[in-house]
Amino acid sequence: MSSATYVEPAESEPEIALVGGDVTEGVVRVGDTVRRPVGFNAPLVHAVLRHLEVVGFAGAPRFLGIDAAGREVLTFVTGEVAGRPRPAWIADEGRLASVGRLVRAYDDAVAGFVLPEGVRPFSGLTELPGMPPAPPYPTELVGHMDFTPDNIVFRDGQAAALIDFDLAKPVSRVDEVGNTMLHWAPLGDPVDADPLLRDVDVPRRCRILADAYGMSDTDRCRLVEVAVLRSRRAWFSMKQIAEAQGGGWARMWREGVGDRIKRREAWLDRNGAVIEAALTAT
Repeated sequence: MSSATYVEPAESEPEIALVGGDVTEGVVRVGDTVRRPVGFNAPLVHAVLRHLEVVGFAGAPRFLGIDAAGREVLTFVTGEVAGRPRPAWIADEGRLASVGRLVRAYDDAVAGFVLPEGVRPFSGLTELPGMPPAPPYPTELVGHMDFTPDNIVFRDGQAAALIDFDLAKPVSRVDEVGNTMLHWAPLGDPVDADPLLRDVDVPRRCRILADAYGMSDTDRCRLVEVAVLRSRRAWFSMKQIAEAQGGGWARMWREGVGDRIKRREAWLDRNGAVIEAALTAT
């Protein structure tokens, strides 16, 4: 499916640049499609999107093929996305709960997906010497793992669809919820948060997401541990991707994402017990 050639309609449409996100550059809208560069994780991404189409999951774009310019062609997902500067509703708890429900719906839809023969996540990237261990829990599904406000489309005030699956990989459900909390609680030093999220009640927002997702008691007890381990590994993986891929990844590294990751680690060490208490309180 990933090598399918997209057949252009008879009437051509202008290309309209789409802005937003931290990494992918050169994304444009053409009519009711989106054209974007083929990423390093494309074989897995295309397979996941095809699976979501087959099972009828409405909260993701459809992969249509590769155009004559060598770009991915996806269906355009209508709605609003929290660009920059962030809109005031980024802190709204009703929207927050809807994000948790959307992530759960995606995880349930992708749970039956099996990696096609020969398709592996992040082809060309390897485990770096000295990289801290991954969380010691079995993978359960191919997660989205990039639930930034730029990657969630809202309609009528509710999270309706996910976009940008470039970081998809096999993970556990607690990984998925942890990544959602990372961006929406948010988990990290307030100095690095958007101004609209610097004074929010982070443990409360974590609990809202966990409840909306329907997080198990076991995963609630694992969340902080997994968030710490993922943060420790993130410094290594972000550095490696920046060096291997360049572009927006390299720009993020130059702009200090590694330092932000280190601050997040320290913040989690200081605040992990309070977050776990909020997640597990009866």
